Amino acid sequence: MNNLLNVILMSGGAGGAGAAGQSNPLMTFLPLILIVVVFYFFMIRPQVKKTKEAKKFREALKKGDKILTIGGIHGKIIEVQETTFIIETEGLGKLKIEKSAVASSTELQPLGEK
Repeated sequence: MNNLLNVILMSGGAGGAGAAGQSNPLMTFLPLILIVVVFYFFMIRPQVKKTKEAKKFREALKKGDKILTIGGIHGKIIEVQETTFIIETEGLGKLKIEKSAVASSTELQPLGEK
């Protein structure tokens, strides 16, 4: 009887230890999955959205708009080409700049507002 009880306890204990030693593969990768999701929603998605808005802004610029370039040059668009603008600066000089060099429009954002 004692031997039978020992066999039952040992087999139950070994079965319990084997089941406890196995872990769910999903739970193993869950922290990694959560890090990727958080990284996507807080880093990648906002940057993609910002890039799309900037491209849309640059495509909407037209002749006569006053702009500020990323180099700090103020000018007025006098000609729109496929990938470039020709702008007129204060001294009546003309510059050819890439569309990607436009930082903002000075007409749409008065000083002091962002």
